[in-house]
Amino acid sequence: MKHLINISKYLVIAALLNSQSVSASLDIEVTGAGEHQIPISVVQFAGEDQLLQSISPIIAADLQRSGLFRLVDPKNKSPHELKDVDYSSWTEIDTLVIGNVVIKTNGHITVKFQLLDTVLQTKLIESVVTGSNSEIRALAHRIADLIFEKVTGDAGVFDTRICFISRQADNYQLKVTDSDGYNEKTVFSSNSIIMSPAWSPDGSHLAFAAFENDEAVIYVQSMLTNQRIVVAHFPEINTAPVWAPDGQRLAFVISNDGNSHIFLMRLDGTELQQVTFDDEIDSEPNFSPDGQSLIFESDRSGKVQIYKVSLDDGNIERLTFDGINNYSPHYSPNGKSFAYSSWIDGKFFIATEDIQSKQVQLLTNGGWEENPSFAPNGKMILYATEVNGQGSLATVSIDGKVKQAILDQSGNILDPSWGPLIRH
Repeated sequence: MKHLINISKYLVIAALLNSQSVSASLDIEVTGAGEHQIPISVVQFAGEDQLLQSISPIIAADLQRSGLFRLVDPKNKSPHELKDVDYSSWTEIDTLVIGNVVIKTNGHITVKFQLLDTVLQTKLIESVVTGSNSEIRALAHRIADLIFEKVTGDAGVFDTRICFISRQADNYQLKVTDSDGYNEKTVFSSNSIIMSPAWSPDGSHLAFAAFENDEAVIYVQSMLTNQRIVVAHFPEINTAPVWAPDGQRLAFVISNDGNSHIFLMRLDGTELQQVTFDDEIDSEPNFSPDGQSLIFESDRSGKVQIYKVSLDDGNIERLTFDGINNYSPHYSPNGKSFAYSSWIDGKFFIATEDIQSKQVQLLTNGGWEENPSFAPNGKMILYATEVNGQGSLATVSIDGKVKQAILDQSGNILDPSWGPLIRH
């Protein structure tokens, strides 16, 4: 029951750092790929050599990182408009991305791109995205999302963010990066452990737990202003905050006298409501997408298993029966399944369970694999793992076929959380 016991060691003296963008400190390596990768070429855009950073390589890297596309070298072919495309010279691919960039006098840029089906010789997308020269990576991610959605039918998540805890010696930092590891920002720093970061539904705030005067409290911090407020400071230990889908309430855990109970509360500290009442340890709550229930881990059966509690009538249902112990449940965005970390034969695995059929699927090979978090399109799961004894991140597709290893160059990574999809 290490998840439930470890919180007693968390001590913190908080110090807010100024957020600073840096180049990527996370290296992402695709360690698996889909069975039927789509061959695609991304041609260098006209005019992008005048930008601070080229757009087309970022788009290509995003698509390759998904594991669903196979990049094919354009081999010095460089059409930028539909009239320049000779389909007979693109027989090695199914899809082709072309475009051009215009830099305006006010420093803004306009990117026009087209996605072409080279087999049917038709145009799939013709669109324009605009932004400043400082938003090049975001524009590229947005284009990659549009391409991904058109080809696969699923929303792209390249233009999203992840957060995690990075530990270097005795220093802990809550960090946020783009989904590809770039634009890293330090949100909060401490000389001891920070834990349980959670995104608000609109991506504007982070909730997390830290310690003040040897007591764990829960903070909410604005991603826009860096303003940070204490929202839960009850006696002993306050941990594991998670946002309700409406963004108006938090579920969290209060631990005292050897027990842990789940509570609900509005962000202003009002309407405190206890949800679980047994004499065991209940922790790691997670809201259903409709906000009507919570799943959580509990040792009430003697082992740690996943349970569901209705917020309407308080009825509690046990969900997991496989595995010795099961931890850290996280609902899928459609609410039809949940991911969790399962302890089996001396290893942690990332698993999913279909709520209706109860079918369980192990997605990873086992090791130290914890704290799963769904991508906002529900197609990938981000989780914490270990590589050569050092904490790092990884992702796995919901069918277990596409895997990525994400390595931090500066320290151990803990407690990841994938941010929401923000429509532009």
